[in-house]
Amino acid sequence: MASTEDRIRQLIRDNLDITDHLDFDASFGDHDISSVDAVAFAKLVGKTFGRQIPPADFAQFQNLRDLADYLDSNAG
Repeated sequence: MASTEDRIRQLIRDNLDITDHLDFDASFGDHDISSVDAVAFAKLVGKTFGRQIPPADFAQFQNLRDLADYLDSNAG
């Protein structure tokens, strides 16, 4: 099974227009991900991983690594 980061990376490739190198430690803003796109992406990630990500939790994520860590720590 693919790692959480690999699955997120694939979702990004399929759903967001990020043409530069994807850095899991860079902020969402550094990747030019708007807040609207971030919210839609959070819903997609939640659906894909089978869990809801409360908006208050997602708002605390500084980068994609925070999102991956959250998903891993709240698995199953």
